[in-house]
Amino acid sequence: MTGLEPISAGMIDFYVGRPDVVIIDLRSEEEFTSGHIRGAVNIPYDDAEEKIQYSRRKVLLLYCERGASSLAMGKQLAERGYQVKSVIGGIRAYRGRNFVIA
Repeated sequence: MTGLEPISAGMIDFYVGRPDVVIIDLRSEEEFTSGHIRGAVNIPYDDAEEKIQYSRRKVLLLYCERGASSLAMGKQLAERGYQVKSVIGGIRAYRGRNFVIA
């Protein structure tokens, strides 16, 4: 199944550590090192379209600072056949136990 599904920040913890999910932080490297979701890979938004090359069997969970960039990139990736979850409100809305500082 492909497509884009907006999810609440509270749902992030459900996806952390799952082998079928790739968590992608679309913020800059500096923003990523200041704190990110455990297990996330950093692919800045400007590089994401060409660098996101995962198996279509994986669920891509995208987040950014506030949610707009992850939603825009999620639409593009869904059109390419990916199953995408985009975090509403971005990292700013997250209050879970999987926030780490690099």
